[in-house]
Amino acid sequence: MSNATLKELSAQLATGVCSSVELSREFINKIKRLNKNLGCFITVDTERTLAQAQAADVQRAAGRAGPLTGIPLAHKDIFCAEGWLTTCGSRMLSNFVAPYDAHVVERCNAAGMVTLGKTNMDEFAMGSSNETSYYGPVRNPWNRDVVPGGSSGGSAAAVAARLAPAATGTDTGGSIRQPAALTGICGLKPTYGLVSRYGMIAFASSLDQAGPMARSAEDLGLLLNVMAGFDPRDSTSLERPAEDYNRGLEKPLKELRIGLPKEFFATGLTPDVQRAVEASITEYKKLGATVVDISLPNMELSVPVYYVLAPAEASSNLSRFDGVRYGHRAAEYTDLMDMYKRSRAEGFGAEVKRRILIGTYVLSHGYYDAYYIHAQKLRRLIARDFVEAFKQCDVIMGPTSPTTAFKLGEKSADPVQMYLSDIYTIAVNLAGLPGMSIPCGFDGGGLPVGLQIIGNYFDEARMLNVAHQYQLATDWHQRAPQGIGGREKA
Repeated sequence: MSNATLKELSAQLATGVCSSVELSREFINKIKRLNKNLGCFITVDTERTLAQAQAADVQRAAGRAGPLTGIPLAHKDIFCAEGWLTTCGSRMLSNFVAPYDAHVVERCNAAGMVTLGKTNMDEFAMGSSNETSYYGPVRNPWNRDVVPGGSSGGSAAAVAARLAPAATGTDTGGSIRQPAALTGICGLKPTYGLVSRYGMIAFASSLDQAGPMARSAEDLGLLLNVMAGFDPRDSTSLERPAEDYNRGLEKPLKELRIGLPKEFFATGLTPDVQRAVEASITEYKKLGATVVDISLPNMELSVPVYYVLAPAEASSNLSRFDGVRYGHRAAEYTDLMDMYKRSRAEGFGAEVKRRILIGTYVLSHGYYDAYYIHAQKLRRLIARDFVEAFKQCDVIMGPTSPTTAFKLGEKSADPVQMYLSDIYTIAVNLAGLPGMSIPCGFDGGGLPVGLQIIGNYFDEARMLNVAHQYQLATDWHQRAPQGIGGREKA
């Protein structure tokens, strides 16, 4: 059962092949067996999970089941979930039990889904390797000596290791797509505002976006159908009619125009990744698509722009963690100011402190105009490049990450090299566009390669169609790490 897709699990539950309790127990047992060596989950609550599963079985017996009723999933530990420890991978929130549900959790609960637990992540979603977590690094199921990507590395590794059939993640600069690529699963970052950020602990509010992570494009669509929707509690939530994101999965790709930005195939892209991506483009040509050469001339500015804007927003958002109302408070201090200083110094890790300092600097008097305002202007140029590109093509494709998964600790001492891991994904967040990653091959060492598909605003259904048709013709998404289950890499 742990190798089945969401659609297959739904059919098994509907026909009585298994119950939600039985299904949930299988994943719980697998988590108990494998999580110690992978570090995917921060919190597991068997009693709470089985209670949800029993309620789902009652719903099915009463004929009130939806497509995903009774199906287990994992939530990234950035989403508040009532009664669950919600840490954001930080010591700062190591004792915080959420008093309410995030919109995403609320929607999944309403759909009858069962929460398996809260997954590990880079602290406050700041990182590209899942090594900055207070709870230790997550290890990649394909090779436990390499990273799973970040910041949604726990969710990605859990799905790749078949510890969960699906998971939620968040993407601020590539944090769904990059770990999906590095662990050989599928991940989707929706158009900004399509999924509410309510109850999602903020990193950079103008960039953060929740999205689904699963093993196939079809599964992503099923999850997005649940997660998307207007939420008046989030001022950036977009009020749009509900839609079925899987409605066009079977549409042929005969008239599809694929844009290939020359900037995606420049210096820094490793040969193994380039070969796999080019092979996938060849497969798309066989499926009837045509290729158009395009340019995103300001893409090279995306990393420096991001690392001005994101830390600036983070420094503001993280100011609320002061040791007064909730979260970590220093045990010893002399006065109120000393309590603030000690609590924040003890509660935050090195990467979070680095970004708070950068953000505070660029927002300070004398530097605001030179850095923050200038970065906002450049952000508009980056977004305009995509508008022009989509006049020539329907989707844009390229690598998700310039490399496959790197060794644990390899880039920890060089923040710039770590930041460059997101060079192909950040521009999508700056423009607010939807993007996704699907598996498209392996490197010489047997590590997965991800193909990035970028769509125009609110074009998630087309992107899922494009990905699904590729997955009907290939089996990269069905491959599993050795010893995990599924179809192992040949």
